[in-house]
Amino acid sequence: MKFTKMHGIGNDYVYVNCFKETVEHPSEMAIKVSDRHFGIGSDGLILIKPSEVADGKMEMYNADGSQGAMCGNGIRCVAKYMYDYGITDKTSISVETKSGIKYLDLTIKDGKVDTVKVNMGTPILKAVDIPVRSEKEKVIDESVMVDGKEWKITCVSMGNPHAITYIDDVKNLEIEKIGPKFENHEIFPDRVNTEFVRVIDRNTVEMRVWERGSGETLACGTGACAVAVSSILNGLTEEEVTVKLLGGDLKIFWDRIENKVYMTGSATTVFDGEIDL
Repeated sequence: MKFTKMHGIGNDYVYVNCFKETVEHPSEMAIKVSDRHFGIGSDGLILIKPSEVADGKMEMYNADGSQGAMCGNGIRCVAKYMYDYGITDKTSISVETKSGIKYLDLTIKDGKVDTVKVNMGTPILKAVDIPVRSEKEKVIDESVMVDGKEWKITCVSMGNPHAITYIDDVKNLEIEKIGPKFENHEIFPDRVNTEFVRVIDRNTVEMRVWERGSGETLACGTGACAVAVSSILNGLTEEEVTVKLLGGDLKIFWDRIENKVYMTGSATTVFDGEIDL
């Protein structure tokens, strides 16, 4: 199987061009290729497929084999792949995902895609639709007990569920201990991605993320969007926010009039290869 290793600010996936390749049992394949010792090494597997309703289709699988609905860093790399490898010659494209069709604008540098702006769609705030079990319609700055400690969380879905909590020190957080406690908490029926956030100023925050099915990753695009929405809802930032992640920065803008979230960031090709299945 031919593949391409790509990353969006450190959030790395193995990409397969399913216009040419066929991948059987993708969940099992995701586990195999994601292993950083015996496989290629990645946060998961993303298949780039033909679509009847868009320029292409993204099908993503986490490192544990579970299928995800959307990946903000991954979809930027899908757009870069489609342009750089000649699937499309357009600089504004559409990509079908499990959470709907996303629209992307590509910035070209020296004939290759440099950065991608993604219309990530409308944030979902209704608790039952995220989903999160709550007596309230929305979960904004609400208390939850996790591992014997009270945390304040705001819950947002950007096609997948996120719980955002604000802390004073993200660098020294023992995320490998608390992350799984959040991910598998009983109030999250589909598990949850958790963002631990420190507000730097009205236009800048830093975050670490524990992703369901993958553990801590260097970046999470949908998570950065959820953090921006949460920060605005809680009155902590303006509507345009730079989110600093371990792998780099993402610029997020929540257009309150359109009620759409826009994410701009880089996409990088690491290498092409073949793996014997």
